[in-house]
Amino acid sequence: MRFLLLAIVLAFPVIDLYATVRFAHWTGVPAWVWLGMSVITGFCLLQSERQAFRARLIAAMHGEQSVLRGLLDSGRKLLAALLFLLPGIISDIFALTLLALPLNVGRESGPQPAGARRTRSTRSALDGEFRRD
Repeated sequence: MRFLLLAIVLAFPVIDLYATVRFAHWTGVPAWVWLGMSVITGFCLLQSERQAFRARLIAAMHGEQSVLRGLLDSGRKLLAALLFLLPGIISDIFALTLLALPLNVGRESGPQPAGARRTRSTRSALDGEFRRD
């Protein structure tokens, strides 16, 4: 089982590079252009995520954002950047798919004011006066 996993891990870059050369021949664009653009995209994504991670970490320390949400988003982008750095078009497609996943879409779980409720009521509010006897 270990050898099968090792063979898959070692064969993936070779198969990916072969697929890139075939795709480059099919499109007529040189393979070095595909590989160069992929590496430039990976480095740009790493650079931008390094700067964004600092801002997310500070926001999480101040309680403005969930720590897990920031870590999940940063990890997803870093994995996509590493896939862009691998030579080949198959890893680029995996990276684009990973970036396109809507992982952080949904209800915001950030801090709310003291009187705010998380449940939604369908009834309208009643106005009135309150007297303590």
